[in-house]
Amino acid sequence: MKSTRREMEKKSEIGSAIEELSTMTIVKPGENHGSAHIPTKPFLSVCYFVLQVLDKIGPTMTVMRQDVHQNIKTLELMHESNPSLNSNLVEILKSEAREGNARKGSSCSKALVWLTRTLDFASLLLHTLAKDPEKRMEQVVEEAYDVTLKPRHGWISSAAFRVALRLVPESKTFVNILKTEDENYDTLKENMQMLVSLFVPFLEDMHCILRLYNLDKLKST
Repeated sequence: MKSTRREMEKKSEIGSAIEELSTMTIVKPGENHGSAHIPTKPFLSVCYFVLQVLDKIGPTMTVMRQDVHQNIKTLELMHESNPSLNSNLVEILKSEAREGNARKGSSCSKALVWLTRTLDFASLLLHTLAKDPEKRMEQVVEEAYDVTLKPRHGWISSAAFRVALRLVPESKTFVNILKTEDENYDTLKENMQMLVSLFVPFLEDMHCILRLYNLDKLKST
């Protein structure tokens, strides 16, 4: 059962993402590729919650935040144009692949790829932070970036990220910002670990579908 508005107000972004992922089902392609399914609105809800977590890292995430927000809006607009058909993100991928637009301009396919990679980044960041809370936040962010985003970023994006790293807060400061009034560190750590445990199979399924449409190696400038 979904939370009430009052419960949502008390719940952290991590808690809200856990709830959304716990009830979301992705259908991977079997022999019949047409059976694959990624529910659009729940996926975008998770992206919004993760966006709010990234916001709390501060100015370092400004460029990434803008990209994430734009990618969410791209998919939202496509969903709104035909809510019935586009309730499944895979239908959007199919359509753009059929029309030859998947890799052009601000396509929904590209938006989905980069949102998935941002979730990779957030998942690894939270995993590292929960495992080693004493680790410098700058190092946590840099390591997550190097594994998940850097391999697909061009030199301009990578250079901009390196400059922004100087503005990362201390790990303790970030953890305190993430906590709600009712949470202590142990509770937050448990929630971070739970979210990561949900992200792992979820993201494996997402990448499986992206590979099916030859989008997994897409790079930025």
